[in-house]
Amino acid sequence: MTEKLTRQALLCTTMIVTGLIAATPARSQTTPPPESVGATASDSDSIVVTGSRIQRPDLTVASPVAVIGQEEIALRQPGTAEDLLRDLPSVRPATGPGANNGANGSSTVDLRGIGDNRTLVLLDGRRIVPYSLNGVTDLNTIPPGLIERVDVVTGGASSVYGADAVAGVVNFITRRNFSGVNLDSSYRITERGDTPQFRVNALFGANFDGGKGNAVLGLGYLKRQPLFAFDRSIGEIPRSSANGLFNGSQNTAPILFTSPSPTALGLGAGSLGSVLDPATGSLRIANQGDTYNSNDLSYYQTPLQRFSAYAAAHYEVADGVDLYSSAMFSRNEAVTSIAPSGTFQNIYQLPLSNAYLPTGVRNQLCNAIDTNPGVAGIQPLSAAQCAAAATAAPGSANYREIAILGQRRFVEFGPRVNAIDANQFQLQIGARGDVLSNLHYDVSAQYGETSQFNLYDGWGSNTRLQQAIRSYRNPAGTPTCNDPSFSCVPINLFGPAGTITPEMARFIDLDAQVRRKVQLTVVSGNIGGDLFGLTSPFAEKPLAFSVGAEYRKLVAIAQPDANLQIQNEVLGTGSPVTPDRGEITVKEAFGELIAPLVVKKPFFYNLQLEAGVRYSDYNTTGGSLTWKAGGSYEPFQGFKFRGMYQVAVRSPNISELYASPVQGLANRATDPCQGSLPVANPALAALCVATGASASTIGSIPTPSAGQVNTTTAGNANLDVERARTYTLGLVLTPPQVPRLSVTLDYFHIKIRDAISSPTVGNILDGCYSTALNPQLSFNQFCALIGRNPLTGGLNGTGETSGARLLTSNQGVIETAGLDLGVSYRFDLSDFGLKGDPGSLRLSFNGTYLDYYRFQASPVSINRDCTGYYSNDCGNPRARLKWNMRASYTLGPADLSLLWTHISRVRIEPFQATAITPLSTPQTGGPNPTATSFGTVIYNGVTYTNVPTNGIFEPYRQIKAFDYFDLSTTVHVNPNFEVGLLVDNLLDRDPPQAAGVGVNIPVIYDVLGRTYTISARIKF
Repeated sequence: MTEKLTRQALLCTTMIVTGLIAATPARSQTTPPPESVGATASDSDSIVVTGSRIQRPDLTVASPVAVIGQEEIALRQPGTAEDLLRDLPSVRPATGPGANNGANGSSTVDLRGIGDNRTLVLLDGRRIVPYSLNGVTDLNTIPPGLIERVDVVTGGASSVYGADAVAGVVNFITRRNFSGVNLDSSYRITERGDTPQFRVNALFGANFDGGKGNAVLGLGYLKRQPLFAFDRSIGEIPRSSANGLFNGSQNTAPILFTSPSPTALGLGAGSLGSVLDPATGSLRIANQGDTYNSNDLSYYQTPLQRFSAYAAAHYEVADGVDLYSSAMFSRNEAVTSIAPSGTFQNIYQLPLSNAYLPTGVRNQLCNAIDTNPGVAGIQPLSAAQCAAAATAAPGSANYREIAILGQRRFVEFGPRVNAIDANQFQLQIGARGDVLSNLHYDVSAQYGETSQFNLYDGWGSNTRLQQAIRSYRNPAGTPTCNDPSFSCVPINLFGPAGTITPEMARFIDLDAQVRRKVQLTVVSGNIGGDLFGLTSPFAEKPLAFSVGAEYRKLVAIAQPDANLQIQNEVLGTGSPVTPDRGEITVKEAFGELIAPLVVKKPFFYNLQLEAGVRYSDYNTTGGSLTWKAGGSYEPFQGFKFRGMYQVAVRSPNISELYASPVQGLANRATDPCQGSLPVANPALAALCVATGASASTIGSIPTPSAGQVNTTTAGNANLDVERARTYTLGLVLTPPQVPRLSVTLDYFHIKIRDAISSPTVGNILDGCYSTALNPQLSFNQFCALIGRNPLTGGLNGTGETSGARLLTSNQGVIETAGLDLGVSYRFDLSDFGLKGDPGSLRLSFNGTYLDYYRFQASPVSINRDCTGYYSNDCGNPRARLKWNMRASYTLGPADLSLLWTHISRVRIEPFQATAITPLSTPQTGGPNPTATSFGTVIYNGVTYTNVPTNGIFEPYRQIKAFDYFDLSTTVHVNPNFEVGLLVDNLLDRDPPQAAGVGVNIPVIYDVLGRTYTISARIKF
């Protein structure tokens, strides 16, 4: 009842705010931004600093705060908030427009690369309702047109904002106290003429009642078109990580059989399987040229359409009482697209009297059927039995079915599409003001909700497909389903591309859907200011404090339709999508203290201590304590040392606790049990059998389909909190002898124990089958986490083929450290004696050096060192050095700016023949040896000889350093109108190739090429 009343009160207040906005005349003046770095101008004279809840104009904090100001925002012309953050050196790209297969349409931020669930995103210092069950914020919901600036706290901020700020906080500051009208628009297109993007924003604001109140309304629209993978050379075909040649999917057209295997069919050995040759009507051993281009119809950049609205108002109803309210709404329509659906590695019952089964294939299948398993070898059907089965109707004595794993791609369907519509709104009311001149309060309540609707289109029904496969020719010679219910239409799996008719496609077509909803309720209040006038005898300013309390309730629900809840019913999904629901409530109390100890004394220009503590009581994990302690020492003006030590405790989110088991895919180009690898190694062969392969498949186990293997993930309701310790040590130089120069240098260190994590695919497969980690090749705890396909022995398939079971636990350890350097300097060229008005120059540098990043999934896994590496287990590249450097020149009404982004060289995770003990020793563990075997590959009728068949293709073993240059120019036509041109990737640098080894190229490197953005802004 209380929650319902809260929602109604918020809704009523927001309606009042909107009415005030509509009724108020606009004026032509905006409040200037604050001068303090990392500070937010409030509606009084106080200043709130990101990283602290204490309000005081002279406040600075010891944690490093990077600021993206209005000037930088204008230069970048972002379409989404994610565009502002993606290239920051402290950010490791996470989910965004470059993520397609398996993506959910969202964009997230990952500070320090320790997981986007450990970075807290705020709007004006307030939490934003998450997008999904993992508690992460979708940056697409934040309208860039409203952003005044972005504060990024990279030293951790859990004691101030909550436990999920382990890596830090990204705080988007909106344009407040705005008066006037601001209209801006941009249009972006690549030099190749594709992937256009159009954006328009409108901002209206006005003061009223003599300046006691202000109201702001912002509206925004964005439409971004997709980029297909085949529109860029690196995405035209999937490539083998071993040799760089075409590496397609076995789910292809014509149909390709992996069970019965080629050896069972009497064709000899063939690791890819056997494919139907339309010329002969029989099966032959498949080669790479027969497989399917799985990049077809996949996106390198997903499309997005966004509508957004934001309203905010405040009114000083009495001295010391300022009422405020805000409302935000966004609607995001995103689409992901992947290659057409098919039978994949599902097991089907095929009648030998199937209406479309070619005679040659039927005869081969008859020879592969073992009619008497009790006798050694295959006892096939006789020719007479096979002929009789060919015409047998269901129910007759000669009717016979055979279990097959035949992979046919439904190219006639078009792509598998996942259309994602997400609506998000958030309402807030509050009151703030002064109890005394030096004591301030702020109380507020907010409610937010995200509703997501996922529509799976063009995937197909497994049940109806099986029904359509069970067909025969009736006495009239017409193909007829054995079970004609639901107006069954027999399907032709055995013809070339184009032989599945629209009628066949319509019968097995199936739309499926998932609805997700996340609700966030927050009630909070704090009071703070000067600590009762208590002052150090060596300082003029009193100690400052803030204390408060907060209540949060997060509810998340996922409800799939009946089809998605059935194991493997929706083709191409691999596993059921189960209903999930979870609820987390937390009650917190927090406090902060900033104490100026010595000010303007010899060798003590400023000495300040800072401390904070937060106690959290979760309904899931109980009570926990988070705290910080640090300070700054400035011996001389403009020369400051700063440091901060923080202890954070993060409680698991709803997905980590309650997610049902789900099958997915992970990159893995090789299987230790594939082909002939276990034939000469009896111990390895025994392990392959012990993990689910049948003895008959040894020697013919297929390679991972399209370089991917099955995985199974699930939540764990028994998870406890993870414990993080972080510290930063830094130097800040702002020498008065050099005005407008600022230099910051900070060392950061983060270590998370009891980390909520799961082993990687490499941890599991290598831990079981590699002699480096399992010298005796004995069945161990990693082997128990592997489930193979019972028909093929491979790691692909559906249902019982769990692949690698990535179980979540509190056994992980994550540790990272490095250096951040920031430099900014601006000056007038006239300072150097140039006459007239030679203009001004602004220089800035922001760089991060990664000292190390390590991850140990469990005490029996290696402590994997991913510093400067990439791989299937390390994931996307973790460059040691990344920087942004900008030079901007202003002359009269024109600005010219060049941005240089550098990503240092990265290499494939090195091969490790023997694990170093103890396993906690940092080490690499990549199964990436240099090629030692070579063979023949046939593709498109061309035979390639002496081609590496193992190891990693030499050009894929490293990615050289990348440098991008972006050039922008702005012309201020008059005080109210400006136009701009931005050229991204000025030198048209092509992205690298590193196929199948853990690099999502569109996320890390630019695939669009040279891109032009024209913009215009009107303000009055």
